[in-house]
Amino acid sequence: MSAVLDADRFFDPDPTVRRVARELYDETRPLPIVSPHGHVDPRILARDEPFAEPAALIVQPDHYILRLLYARGVPLEALGVPRRDGGGAPVETDPCKVWQRFADHYYLFRGTPTGAWLDYELHEVFGVRDRLSGETAPRIYDEIREKLASLAFRPRALFERFGIEVLATTDKASDPLEHHRAIRESGWKGRVIPCFRPDTVFRIASPEWPAELETLGREHGAPLVDYAEFLDALKDRRTFFKRMGATATDHAVLEPYTVWLPPNEMEVLYQRARQGDVTPADERRFMGHLLMEMARLSLEDGLVMQIHAGALRDHNRPLFQQFGHDRGGDIPVATEFTHNLRALLNAYGNDPRFTLVVFTLDESTYSRELAPLAGHYPAMRLGPPWWFHDSWEGMQRFRARTTETAGIYKTAGFNDDTRAFCSIPARHDLARRADANFLAGLVARHVIDTSDARRMARALAYDLAKETYKL
Repeated sequence: MSAVLDADRFFDPDPTVRRVARELYDETRPLPIVSPHGHVDPRILARDEPFAEPAALIVQPDHYILRLLYARGVPLEALGVPRRDGGGAPVETDPCKVWQRFADHYYLFRGTPTGAWLDYELHEVFGVRDRLSGETAPRIYDEIREKLASLAFRPRALFERFGIEVLATTDKASDPLEHHRAIRESGWKGRVIPCFRPDTVFRIASPEWPAELETLGREHGAPLVDYAEFLDALKDRRTFFKRMGATATDHAVLEPYTVWLPPNEMEVLYQRARQGDVTPADERRFMGHLLMEMARLSLEDGLVMQIHAGALRDHNRPLFQQFGHDRGGDIPVATEFTHNLRALLNAYGNDPRFTLVVFTLDESTYSRELAPLAGHYPAMRLGPPWWFHDSWEGMQRFRARTTETAGIYKTAGFNDDTRAFCSIPARHDLARRADANFLAGLVARHVIDTSDARRMARALAYDLAKETYKL
């Protein structure tokens, strides 16, 4: 059976709304892609080598795919995901068999945003005209593999074909950014920039913290024997990241708790952490203070501050112990912002030098907390629907619950937040369709007129991301 992507997919069936949505989408569809936050590995663009084969490119790096397959009983070993504990069933090493297992279960993605992105990727990126299934899997695998061997499907060629104007990666504070440097020195014109994410050196209760601290000290060029030196190292790394093109920082937290602590208390916590004698409560206060410090430093260096709150990482502990992070085991939790962010917003939320972009996995906070906060504090912007909510319905809910209180101009546009490089155009296409449909509904109800909708659609697809992230 042939695969067809309907030109009006995701638009409202009401003919009036659909007509306007189509017109708005047709205007935003050709705009360049601004990707201010994501997790693409920069080495693929630094090396610009051919992608190996379809399973390694499409299936294995995408935890959206892994999550649904694992939930239906497909072992990660069968998808070629290596175990870090060395045990369990043998890991599948034949990529054709990995692809076959993926195709056999492709029906699981029907009606999901992952399915929409995959359909777009297969049809628009790779030109596949058959539906992926167990029967068609070998033929489609060979078709994609053959294309991946061509110059037109090298990473940089795809970057240009996708119309990416700028792509931000996400990088540890200690990252030497050698791949970003290689891109800059290669003469290629593609803009790939880092983003400063110091989470691993903030989590003082983690067993990985001592090693992360040592690596940070090595990149800083001095041992981090006290809290003052630790803070100097963070400031030094921010300067380095900015010199390498960064315009933003990012902070993933379970709760967005912020608090000012006196220097002597931070020193005590820091020294206890070096001795391995800290509790989760200590870590909470340590991180809460460091978020304040990061906001303060943003006033000095101009880096936009992002907070991603509300993901309980590695909920499935046995899976984490076997396979490590980013295997689909992270789960949303209820999150409180109004009290937790008060210290930070009172200190910096009125300062024109500061920009704070806040993301949540707790949709109940959209209208109750986040839209009112962003609708008041000049420094705050709402990040787009994230992770479990960057779906068609999730984006509609986000606009419906935030626009009346904050408007669209206190949002940060769209970012794809993906590790799966070839899904970038698919994610932006879906977002542009969703926003076109939402605005078309406002036009049909005579809340705004068509000229307003055109300007707003462009802002959501392009302008707001560039403005918010200083790109």
